[in-house]
Amino acid sequence: MKKWLLTAACGLLCSTAALADGWGGVSGQVVINGAVPEPVLLHKKGAPVKDAEVCAVADTYSEDVVADKDSKGLANVFIYLSKAPKAIHPDLKTPTEKSVLMDQKACAFLPHAMIVRAGQSVEVISSDAVAHNTHTFPIKNQGQNLVVAPNTPKGSGVMIDCKVGERLPIQVKCDYHPWMLGYWLIVDHPYAAVTDKEGKFKIENLPVGEHECVIWHETALYIDRKFKITVKDGEVAELKPITVDVAKLKKK
Repeated sequence: MKKWLLTAACGLLCSTAALADGWGGVSGQVVINGAVPEPVLLHKKGAPVKDAEVCAVADTYSEDVVADKDSKGLANVFIYLSKAPKAIHPDLKTPTEKSVLMDQKACAFLPHAMIVRAGQSVEVISSDAVAHNTHTFPIKNQGQNLVVAPNTPKGSGVMIDCKVGERLPIQVKCDYHPWMLGYWLIVDHPYAAVTDKEGKFKIENLPVGEHECVIWHETALYIDRKFKITVKDGEVAELKPITVDVAKLKKK
C-alpha cells in the first residue's frame, strides 16, 4: 500500500512539474549596422530578357538584400532552433496544413524566403503567363526540377515533398529565368521564423528555458551560429536588436 501511495505521489509530482515548465516566446529585430545598401537593379523595364512581356513589365531588383531605410531592418533572415527541443507545444506538434504555397509572379518567387515543416509539401503555382521550372538544391531531401505551366492556380500546382529537416535553408531556382532565386528552410520542429520587411520576427510557444538558435541570411550567411535565448513562462521576451555589419552584406 505504501509503495502504491509513493508511486502515485511521484506520478502526481512529476505531472505537476511538467505542467509547471510552461511556455513562452521571443520577439526581436535584425538590423543593419551601417548605411543601408541601395537596391541592386537586375534589369530595367522593357529590357530584352527572356519572356520580357512578363519578366520585364517593371524594373527588377535583386532580393538578396532587402532592407527598410527607416528602421534599418533586414528582411528574409531565418531565425530557428538549431535542434528540436525535448518538449513541443501540443498545438504545434503537427502542422495545421499539409502544404505551404509558393507563387511565381513577374518572374519572382513569392515569398522569397519561407519555412516548411518536415512532412509538409510545397505547392508551387504560377501567376505568370509563361512557364517556369522549380529547381531545388537540398542536402537531405530529394532534389527536384519540375516544370510549372503558365497560369497554374492554387490546387493545381506542382507538389514538392519535404520529408526531413535540413541544417540550413536550401536554394530554389528557375533555370529558365536565372535571376529568380528563393530559399526554403525545412525544419523538423515548429520553432523558426523569417524576418519581415522591417527585420522583425516572433517565435511563440517555446518551452521555458535556454535555447540555442541559428541566425542565417543568404548573403551574410551565418549571422550567429549559437545565439542564446531565454524563455520565461507566459512571457514573450523582447530581445535586443540583432545587428549585422553592412560589410557582410556585400557579395564577394
